[in-house]
Amino acid sequence: MSHDDTANATATTPAAADAAAGLWDTVDALWASLEARQPIGGREGLLLAVLKLSEEVGETAQAVIGATGQNPRKGTTHSWDDVQAELCDVVFTALIALRTLTPDARKVFARHLDRVARRTLGPTAPPQPAPPEAS
Repeated sequence: MSHDDTANATATTPAAADAAAGLWDTVDALWASLEARQPIGGREGLLLAVLKLSEEVGETAQAVIGATGQNPRKGTTHSWDDVQAELCDVVFTALIALRTLTPDARKVFARHLDRVARRTLGPTAPPQPAPPEAS
């Protein structure tokens, strides 16, 4: 079985669905914690959550520049592990921003992932499991 076949075979297993549920449960918990401590709410708070994403992308770019030593004044200041961590921060921030925008973030993300997968992979796209209902 090729790597792609393995990925497709595991995409809809109960373990994959449990992992997705765990991800979204964590996103919901992070969102609730952040939301409770936001000094600015409403529409402005939503806009700031989206702007936070730009900040994280900038930090990722800074880490790539630092990992490749592209700033001659500073030299190599970051590792590729730093880049990985910054990319994870981008993902978390995007998911939390999506959750800030809509309580149906799980469903919105699953539908969009399915559209992108089908557009990119065509009929070989693995079916996406229905997102679990938030508790």
